[in-house]
Amino acid sequence: MVGIVIISHSSKVAEGVKELALQMADNVPIVAAGGTSDNGLGTDIEKIILAINKVYSEDGVAILFDLGSAYMNAQMAIETLSDEMQKNVVIIDAALVEGAIVVAVESSIGKDLTEIQEAVKGLCLHKMP
Repeated sequence: MVGIVIISHSSKVAEGVKELALQMADNVPIVAAGGTSDNGLGTDIEKIILAINKVYSEDGVAILFDLGSAYMNAQMAIETLSDEMQKNVVIIDAALVEGAIVVAVESSIGKDLTEIQEAVKGLCLHKMP
């Protein structure tokens, strides 16, 4: 089952999105990686790396994010992973709440990373490369 990492500049937002997604698919591994290590607003690469490792499986990990700098930190976190792990981790460019719910539901019914990415295409917001 594809795991999910929710990155937000606010730990409360990340936890809230996780809570909503789990209401729709309570069997999916989801970790919130919100805020900084000192509980401030922002994102933390170490939190993101820990979150990826916590939900990682060979099925992969989908990362969702709120703002552009969270995207950059997700990219940097992925770069620290082994080559094998990097192949199984994707950043999903979608509306955070809606994207998390769609990814959670799709993961819960056994969809793979490619199918999940296809399912959220219409929810893209940021147009990241």
